[in-house]
Amino acid sequence: MYPHERSLVKRLADAPFTLLGINSDKDLDTLHARLVEENITWPSVWNGPYGTSGPISARWNVSGWPTIYVLDGQGVIRFKNVRGAQMDAAVDELLREMGIEPPPVEDEGH
Repeated sequence: MYPHERSLVKRLADAPFTLLGINSDKDLDTLHARLVEENITWPSVWNGPYGTSGPISARWNVSGWPTIYVLDGQGVIRFKNVRGAQMDAAVDELLREMGIEPPPVEDEGH
């Protein structure tokens, strides 16, 4: 999943787009090491070591990991649990609704 997220962040670097990670790892030091190891360059917030009972996941009704929400510019959840090409299509659709033509998706095999 991280390779696709990295490519999405890179592709949309100049677009009004933000990827935000929410983590419930048990240990904050281990989480920091993993973020570096996985080259996570986007914002990532610690939800505490409580799994889906943490404050962020509880408020957003997250019942398991990973849960993916794609929000529009008004903060409305428009897509849930889209991954890969479906995530690209969802984000591109929302950008087009804003009058922005997103950059093309590069072939991840190259």
